[in-house]
This record gives sequence, C-alpha cells and structure tokens, in this order.
Amino acid sequence: MATKHFVNDPTLLVNSALHALTLTNPSVALDVENKIVYRRPGHASQVSIISGGGSGHEPSFGAFVGEGLLAASVAGTIFASPSAEQIRRCVMSRVDTEKGILITVMNYTGDVLNFGMAVEKAKAAGLKVEMLVVGDDVGVGREKAGKVGRRGIAGTVLVHKITGALAATGASLEDVYKVGKLTADNIVSVGASLDHVHVPGRAPQIQIRKKAWLMKRLRLEWEFIMNLLLDSKDKDRAFLNVNSNEIVLLVNNLGGVSVLELGGITAEVVGQLEKSYNIKPVRILAGTYMTSLNGLGFSISLLNVVNTNIGGPSMLQLLDAPTEATGWAAPIRKETWEAKSTSTRTDSAGVEEDIKPSGLKSDPEISKIALTAGLQRLIAAEPDVTRFDTVVGDGDCGIGLKRGAECDCPRENKSVGQATPELWAKALQSASEALSKYTPAKPGDRTLVDALHPFVETLNKTGDVKKAAEASRKGAEGTKGMKASLGRTVYIGGTGFEQVPDPGAWGLSEFFLGLAGLGDSDYELV
Repeated sequence: MATKHFVNDPTLLVNSALHALTLTNPSVALDVENKIVYRRPGHASQVSIISGGGSGHEPSFGAFVGEGLLAASVAGTIFASPSAEQIRRCVMSRVDTEKGILITVMNYTGDVLNFGMAVEKAKAAGLKVEMLVVGDDVGVGREKAGKVGRRGIAGTVLVHKITGALAATGASLEDVYKVGKLTADNIVSVGASLDHVHVPGRAPQIQIRKKAWLMKRLRLEWEFIMNLLLDSKDKDRAFLNVNSNEIVLLVNNLGGVSVLELGGITAEVVGQLEKSYNIKPVRILAGTYMTSLNGLGFSISLLNVVNTNIGGPSMLQLLDAPTEATGWAAPIRKETWEAKSTSTRTDSAGVEEDIKPSGLKSDPEISKIALTAGLQRLIAAEPDVTRFDTVVGDGDCGIGLKRGAECDCPRENKSVGQATPELWAKALQSASEALSKYTPAKPGDRTLVDALHPFVETLNKTGDVKKAAEASRKGAEGTKGMKASLGRTVYIGGTGFEQVPDPGAWGLSEFFLGLAGLGDSDYELV
C-alpha cells in the first residue's frame, strides 16, 4: 500500500482537484462552498442529470460534468457523502430545472439518504425531480446483501453516459428515467484488489482480513471472477441474463494499476468472454472511470444492450454520442475553448425560491436551547459511539455524528409563538414516512431506526418528549444481540453484536435524551 502523497491535506486536496476541473474544461464552473461542479449557463434547456458522492473516486463524478453527460455533480469529503444541503443547493440554483431533473446515485446508505432528502425538498418547492439508485456489484450475493441490495460501483458511469446523451437530444424526464432504469437493471460489475487504499492525512490502516486466496484464484483461474458475473446457475449472484451478443465491456482502473497492466487485464477479460461464453463485446471501454484513490485493483462491468422502446436512439448510439466531459476522454471543441475563460465562478446563480411555510409555530428560543442540549450530549457521547462502532463497524460513526453536531444550523427558525408538541409529532411522523422511501430499514434491523421509530411513535401517542426520549434509549439498548441486516456492517461482517448496541441508534438516543433535558439518573428503562 502506497502511503506517500504530494498533497497530505485532504481538504486542500479535494478543493484543488475540483478547481482543476474548471481549468481543464472551460464549459464547467465550480461552486466552491458547496463543492458543486456544474455546466455553465447558456446551453439549450434539457433534463438536468445530477450525481455525486464522496471524493476519492475521480474522475467520478466531477469530470463527467459537461455537454452530453452530467449537468452537475456534488462532492463530499474523501469517502463521505455530500450533505443534503449541498445537494439541495445544487438542485435549486446550479442546474436548469425547466424540463426536470434526474438524480442518479449509487446504492450506498449515506448517498441515498442525503440525495433523497434533497429530492424531497426540491419536490416540496414544486420542482419535477426523479431519483435513480444504481446497484451493479455482484461481489456480494443476494443472501449476504439482504435488504441492502447491490452496491453501486463503476457500472454506474454507463448509466450516466447513456442518460446524459439521451437528455441532450431533448428527451422528456420520463423517457430519460425509463432508459436509465433499464440500463441500470442490465449491468453487472465485480471488483478485485490486492491491497487497501491510503487516505492522505490518515495513518495507514492495519489489514485484518487477508484475501490472498481470492487473488491466488484470480491469477490461476480467471474463470472464477467471470463466473461471478455470468454463471446463470449461481442463484445468489445471477443478476444478468445474457440473451444476446450485444454486450458492452467496461474494464475500470481503481486508481493504482499501471496502464500497461490494465491493458493486460483487458486482453485477458476479452479472451475469457470469447473462450468461455462465446461473447464478443460490441464495445470495449478500458481506462480510469471510477477509482478508490490509489486502489491497486480493477473492476469489470458488463452491460446487456437491450431495446429502449422509446422510439429514439439505441443504447449503443447513446453510448457513442459525443460529450465534452473530460472524464470520458472526449476532445473539447475549439469553439468551447475560445468561448470563455476558465475562471472559477463566484457570482450568484440566481435567487432561490424558499419553500412556503407550513404554519407550524414554535418558540425559537426554547427550540434553540433544546437543540443545543441535544447536540452537546451527542458530542459528549462520541467516545462511546466510536468504541461501539470499532467493535461492529469501521470506527467512524462517532466522529461523523460529532462533526455533524458541531455544524451550525443552515437556517434560522423564523417562526414565533408557543411550541406545539402535537404538530411537531406530526412533522416527525411525516419525515419518518419520507425516510422509508429511501431506506428499507425497519425496527429490528439494528440501525438508528431502532431508536428513531420508538421516539416518533411515543411522541405521537403521548406528546411527551421525555417519554419519547426514554423509549428511544430503550430501543437503542434493544439492539444488543441483533444481527445487522443493513449498513456497512453487512459487508464487513464481524462479531461483538451481543456486547454493544448499534452505534447510530445509541448516538441518536443520546441526542433525544439531551433534547428532552434528561440526565443519566432521570429515567428508567421499563
């Protein structure tokens, strides 16, 4: 694992890399504060396609912004989802909204939830928005993935390219979404890596799980990895029925493989497809499309080309269509280079439309005091949450919750009047129902929903915040011994579930206890 970098400050690195996109492509601009890369105004109105995720996967997603591909991308910090507020600002002020917006997101919990919240806010503001979640990884089968489903990996860029090209033709949002969904449903991907990646500014990870057996099989039996993609008898992973010879192959560099070696891998994959499956891909794409920093590995994606049934261009025609997005390695037209300088845009992109007030009234001072108490308790709970997550996860839950709690609220509460618990209970119930559209998590899945659901339910029944907070803590305590069926823990496995509660549920219950003004001696679990 390479641990030396030219830039060791992760914040500086992300911001500089985003700025570089405006230097290499004159057709894009950068919203520095919100880490949004977007097409400059002036092009014909069309469906706007937005994507994004944590930084570290370059050229995804910022380098795919440009004519014929994405309208905008939103970046988080390294390997962390962008916030819902970043995404909301992108939707509301950085893209053309006239013909609608398609948000395409990879199937990771944080991405789906944050983009989902932004979608709900955009819809509340009257915008026409659809969201497409892509999951193409077959490395984890149906049984282990459970409710989580397939992760989104490099095959997602094929969805971006095809939908982006279709949007450029002036197609409707309905057709763009339909073709995007059809494309996503016909992709399978699998990845392999020789080592961990190293995040600039962090200490090297200690490799606990050795997977030398996998790489040994890859070296000796290439058909092993091809079977993961194409074995129709493997009911746990048979996601794609190859019923035609029109297959698109994408061989993707995870960031640390030399160009020479990637060429050798590509040739081997093509040979295996032809020899073992009688498949001759109609298009072969090999290069760097979606990385994992300096990951010493590669991924293979197969797209089954099917009829779009919309009476327009075919999947192949859309894949072949020109684009000015630099991540797709297409040349920029001379006219675009000469059109405008590549300075970073700092002017306002227009006035945002506020969502109309709901009529909900509360005392802002009381709300501020309660929220502050909840956030302070959550911050103080970071060591416990981190300890729990170190046992059953990857150890970052406590820091993530603490950072979120330390952030200032984006907007002031301008409402006046007396706080009304009944109305807040209804608001929380509505929010909980909206959340269920973007995650399959239910009570008993060992997630923060085990603390959220009893709080909302008790508040609705009693209107008593203290009783609701006590119910939340009881729900968090109840996660001890539960087997996780959602979240990253499903993928990494591990033991210790019987000793500690779910970290997210515990952190949320701490917040609710602080919100209710309860100390450790002020409540009893019944």
